[in-house]
Amino acid sequence: MLIIESISDLRQAVREWRSKDLSVAFVPTMGNLHAGHVHLVREAKQLADKVVVSVFVNPTQFSPGEDFDAYPRTPAEDSEKLRSAAVDLLFMPSVAELYPTGSGLTTFVEVQGLSDELCGRFRPGHFRGVATIVSKLFNLVQPDIALFGEKDYQQLLIIRRMVADLDFPVRIRAVPTVREPSGLAMSSRNAYLTSEQKEQAAILYRCLCLAAEAICRGDSDFDRIERQQIETLQAAGFRPDYFSIRRESDLVPAGQDDSHLVILAAAWLGKTRLIDNVRLTRS
Repeated sequence: MLIIESISDLRQAVREWRSKDLSVAFVPTMGNLHAGHVHLVREAKQLADKVVVSVFVNPTQFSPGEDFDAYPRTPAEDSEKLRSAAVDLLFMPSVAELYPTGSGLTTFVEVQGLSDELCGRFRPGHFRGVATIVSKLFNLVQPDIALFGEKDYQQLLIIRRMVADLDFPVRIRAVPTVREPSGLAMSSRNAYLTSEQKEQAAILYRCLCLAAEAICRGDSDFDRIERQQIETLQAAGFRPDYFSIRRESDLVPAGQDDSHLVILAAAWLGKTRLIDNVRLTRS
């Protein structure tokens, strides 16, 4: 596995592959890798000749007061996991490499509308930072396909919209969420949770499943379902940011004529912010 830190070396490696007509799959991450990331890599290896993984904690997607400095960084462990998964190239740039003029003085990419809802309302500027770094990485890696987990469903839709609007020649592949036996969605931020909190955190997924089951049984009072599950989360010790039933395609609040839905939630457990979602189709 090649481990590359500079843009010039990354571009050289990709040029060499392209000269041999090899296809490239890309998995962008912020490191502290878990089984969900490894699953993305395994999917990528089925789809292209070469697999690139980036590990970069992107400062522009953290709002003031968020956990950029505390975000778990495990480069040695990440490298070993990716080597074991037979990744071809690991790109681990510094902040200065990707933002040579400073992360506060950069050109930004912003997907309007989608970026303002749900997590965007509680994390101003977050999705602008995500769209900017993903567009930069797409420009550098030039992948044929890029893989993203469905746990970050809003992010997935934003990236798809960005790719369509800016005509990136990249196919976006969504990969189902990998979960702990308890149902808790795997996330790098789960490292913040104590053992007791990890068991408690699984309640978030159970609330999403209960809401989905109610809808599938024919309950169409979405406002009441949302309120009930927010109250359940609060009673279990969470501080919910939102629990919302949306149209799957564009995250507009779901109406009675919508059949393809996604239920999304974000809630704090102690100092850890958890997000998750469940998709469903109703007849």
